[in-house]
Amino acid sequence: MEAYRYDTQLLIEGEHLSEDDIHDYFMQNFEGDCLLAVGDEELIKIHFHTNTPWKVLEYCASLGEIFDIVVEDMDRQARGLKG
Repeated sequence: MEAYRYDTQLLIEGEHLSEDDIHDYFMQNFEGDCLLAVGDEELIKIHFHTNTPWKVLEYCASLGEIFDIVVEDMDRQARGLKG
């Protein structure tokens, strides 16, 4: 089993978004790994492995509109099941 079960991916659309601020918030407030927070002031792509994807979604929704949300169970995928 993976240390962090859920591969969480989404886009955040908003104003005055900061990759650095988002990255720092994740590192200080969420347990997980494989963080990517890339984009510009209006659109940020998030990729993060965590056991608490609902917390990630809640935080990201506080920054702007979230969409293209994908949460995949990597444990199920490792067992050959749909994630």
